[in-house]
Amino acid sequence: MLEVKRAEEEEKTKKVVEAFSRALEIAEKIKECRREYDGFVKGLSGEFVEPGASGSLTRGKTEILPTGRNFFAVDPTAIPTKAAWKIGVDTAEKLIEHYKAKHGRYPESVGEWLWSIDAYKADGEQIAQILYLLGVKPVWEYGKVRGLEVIPLDELKRPRIDVVIRITGIVRDTLPNYIYMIDEAVSKVALLDEPAEMNYVRKHYLEHVSKLRELGVDEDLALCRVFCSPPGTYGSGVNYAVEASAWQDDEDLAKTWVQWSGYAYTRKHFGKGAAESLILNLKNVDVVTRNHISDEHDIFNCCCYFSYHGGFYNTVKTLGGSPEIVVVDTKDVSATSVREMRDEIERIVRAKLLNPAWIEGMKQHGYRGASEFSKKILHLYGWAATTKLVDKWVFDEIANTYVLDNEMRKWFEENNVYAVEEIARRLVEAAERGLWQADEELLEKLREAYGEIEGILEESLSGDVQGGAIDILTMDDVENWEKSSRDIVNVWEKLKG
Repeated sequence: MLEVKRAEEEEKTKKVVEAFSRALEIAEKIKECRREYDGFVKGLSGEFVEPGASGSLTRGKTEILPTGRNFFAVDPTAIPTKAAWKIGVDTAEKLIEHYKAKHGRYPESVGEWLWSIDAYKADGEQIAQILYLLGVKPVWEYGKVRGLEVIPLDELKRPRIDVVIRITGIVRDTLPNYIYMIDEAVSKVALLDEPAEMNYVRKHYLEHVSKLRELGVDEDLALCRVFCSPPGTYGSGVNYAVEASAWQDDEDLAKTWVQWSGYAYTRKHFGKGAAESLILNLKNVDVVTRNHISDEHDIFNCCCYFSYHGGFYNTVKTLGGSPEIVVVDTKDVSATSVREMRDEIERIVRAKLLNPAWIEGMKQHGYRGASEFSKKILHLYGWAATTKLVDKWVFDEIANTYVLDNEMRKWFEENNVYAVEEIARRLVEAAERGLWQADEELLEKLREAYGEIEGILEESLSGDVQGGAIDILTMDDVENWEKSSRDIVNVWEKLKG
């Protein structure tokens, strides 16, 4: 008994010593980051700069230290890594269980917004999640992914879940192996002789072949699950429509998303127009998701979040679906979780937009801080437009904190009056569109404050000021826009019902 106890103590001591040794090693590497200066000077002098890996320290990638080297981004042939595969399996299972707990069944199809940060900072955790949903796993040789292997159903112990992936332009341009990998996985799985209730990929493939044949569309697009904007273009268009107030209803935003996203990417096709295939796939989607790997960024940081993710959700919903919209949180890989978008919106609102400490920190940056307030609130409005998940209390508090507080408005007037004009105008627009059921008294105060802000702008600027009226244009009002959208509208009308 004593020997067993002594052995356990020795093992604990060994682990502690190893941890301290590793910590000292990392501390030494951090000290060596002073080489950043030498590397910079060498680069300016045209001298050789030693190459080194890049990546995220929060993912344990200590090999990126010391800095000061000529870093390379990623080796695409090594993605997903074996470590990322474990995270992908874990998150896929949690995503399925989250849906099953709410609906009592498996999701038939998962819509994924996949961006390049998955490769560059997370070693392919989301691509691993996608592969595991399909019931396929990578085959590694010497750390490289050399192929894919189908996981038998008796090992998978669940149906194969279909996927629809909207990649970003950067994934398309820098990670074509992602496209090829997904296309290979879908092709393998769709052609398996398995019952439809255990293979949703095959089920949807057979349905789509029949429908595309009726429409006179290339039948091999029934296997396509990766979509993006045309080659050489970027974005999903919804952000431009929202920011320009160029939409009347959800269908306008949905058509815009399809117009920008309806191009197929497979091993055979690179940007082939495939709106029919995209819409057919979207009609099967039960949940729309994205991996959140770090709080270095949040959903109000960039218009792409609501444009891609919110736009995806809105399009599925407008096509008649009842999808969930979630984020898969992997910032702590030891405690991954699935969070509903309403909760994610409120998490960031509380952590930043309504956090007095964060507000004071931003105010230290004057004009730029005011611009950050304006940008984040614009993106909050974008989430309201695309998901309808921004609660009344959120808009109430934003109005009271940023526009109706006299001290705050004075600060804006001294530092960046354009920012508070944008905030006030978006709040008025949210109320006019029914995105915010504002109390009449509060809304009256907001309109009055906005009038005062307009007065300041009119006194300080020459020329026209936009003013409080929200001019709404849609594709029907702009000749070139209507013309370029005609084909998408026709496809939409054919397939929506």
